[in-house]
Amino acid sequence: MTQKSLNFRFEARYFQEGELNENTRKVFFVLHGHGQQAKYFIKKFHPLFEEGHCVIAPEGLSRYYLEGYTGRVGATWMTKEDRLTDIKNYITYLNRIYSSVVENVDQPDIYIIGFSQGAATASRWVADSQMKFHNLILWAGIFPPDMDFEKAGKKFMGKTFTFVYGTRDPFLSDKKFTEMQSLSDQLSVKPRIIQFDGDHDINKNALIQAVSLS
Repeated sequence: MTQKSLNFRFEARYFQEGELNENTRKVFFVLHGHGQQAKYFIKKFHPLFEEGHCVIAPEGLSRYYLEGYTGRVGATWMTKEDRLTDIKNYITYLNRIYSSVVENVDQPDIYIIGFSQGAATASRWVADSQMKFHNLILWAGIFPPDMDFEKAGKKFMGKTFTFVYGTRDPFLSDKKFTEMQSLSDQLSVKPRIIQFDGDHDINKNALIQAVSLS
């Protein structure tokens, strides 16, 4: 048996709060975690919904029922099956959204917030594209260990990085923090650390702090 692939036109949605025009000063790309939907995830960023801001929530290209064959639906950025193709596809998709932004706004500050699985997605995206960004915020997630660290290190040079997490997040452990430190050292970056009293979720006060540090 031979595995083959082909290219075809693919339509994918994303959600936006705020306008893209000459008055837009800051654009926030917010990338959800495993099993979430962008239309709900974007609502967690309401503290950023103000004049001059635009919040954009892309959505993972694969959807599935969270339990059984009906009910709530979630999305994912990738699985272990044909993962390199998934990564290539979502980077192409995210780059297309980014292009639509820079076509309409003159040099805004770009913030990228990747939550949980979205943290790895965001890291791969900025490392493998020509996009210009102001601050990469990894929330409840870390740099993916399979990145091209040489290429990523060059792209990350001089940029601002922030690591945010809840002190009661069940998905984070001492091992994860050690891994994050090791990966940061390999990339020659020193993320600012923000922690809050909470679990695996977006915290309003921590969000405001994360975007105001840069």
